[in-house]
Amino acid sequence: MKRTNGTMAILVAVAIGLMVSTAKAGEHGCEREDRPLVQLAILLDTSNSMDGLIAQAKTELWRVVNELATAKRKGLRPRLEVALYEYGNQGLPASTGWIRKVLPFTTDLDRVSEALFGLTTNGGDEYCGQVIDVATRDLGWDDARGTLKVIFIAGNEPFTQGPVDYRKSVKRAIEDGIVVNTIHCGSESEGENGKWHDAARLGDGTYLAIDQNRQVAQIVAPQDDEIQRLNEKMNRTYVAYGRSGGAGLARQKAQDSAAASLGSSVAAERAVAKAVAAAPAASAEWDLVSAQSVGKGDVADLDEEELPAEMRGMTKTERKAHVEKLAKERAGIQASIEKLAAERRDYVAKKEAEQAAEGQGTLGAAMIKAVRAQAEDAGFEFNR
Repeated sequence: MKRTNGTMAILVAVAIGLMVSTAKAGEHGCEREDRPLVQLAILLDTSNSMDGLIAQAKTELWRVVNELATAKRKGLRPRLEVALYEYGNQGLPASTGWIRKVLPFTTDLDRVSEALFGLTTNGGDEYCGQVIDVATRDLGWDDARGTLKVIFIAGNEPFTQGPVDYRKSVKRAIEDGIVVNTIHCGSESEGENGKWHDAARLGDGTYLAIDQNRQVAQIVAPQDDEIQRLNEKMNRTYVAYGRSGGAGLARQKAQDSAAASLGSSVAAERAVAKAVAAAPAASAEWDLVSAQSVGKGDVADLDEEELPAEMRGMTKTERKAHVEKLAKERAGIQASIEKLAAERRDYVAKKEAEQAAEGQGTLGAAMIKAVRAQAEDAGFEFNR
């Protein structure tokens, strides 16, 4: 039986456990298909008592991403795909078992954040066995050898509820190479009695107990202001284009604002994630700089109406030069943020050690604890 302890100001995200598609200068330049793949499905109880769980997920998303973005296997950072389900919400159809696939597997962190902020709670029946079965069957799990496939399910009611026996659904997941981790929102003993521990044991995963109503402690670091200044500068290097350009840029700005609403430390963690862990392929659908970095078409071939106003009237040569200039600026900003992020991690780690106290951890802390161990078992190495 495993348990998280300490005042872990670990900004993790539900979602969480996540090594994300990373792209940095050399790696920022293109998405390598030979990079290891990590697939993470997060199953969240959104019944009436789970408002605190959702709040932790929103607050801790970026810290989890950044914690795991340093992972490498054979020198390569992983590509991360995250999927999100909610269950136990009476606002959902009874015919589905009060289960909804909120997001299929995606590398787009802004969409994950947006989805978390869109979740609401409503009383219902929590069918753990059924939601695991649905996620196992319906998601596009990768069959390649070496892919790390992980489910995290969090909730507070007995694991035995519902028409699908959890022992059968967990067995099916394991047969498909998917590890099942369980996070009980409540005491360890209640989780054991409710079979949360047994489900994790059967799923080759980790059982953890958390206090879902615990407020995540935020540590404001001296690097935060400069990171945020660089984030604003980095935002000016994004060039919206095509039909999805406006929506993509608006989503990015909205999630910047959402993170800032939770505190300056959350905003700093998001900025670091954008610079260090964001997958250029995800923003390539709407940002010209990302599109060129992953070889998605040629800016010279775009129709005039697909370009932003400031680029219309440019020659093909001028277009390329403009995008290359912004790409160079972004790479420099990303490098500066990454350096500050390393200093920030050291500062936060020291403060956390000073503030450590006995007690249950949060969702993010639990996810980081489990996924790091499982990633290391799968051959990943971490800088910290």
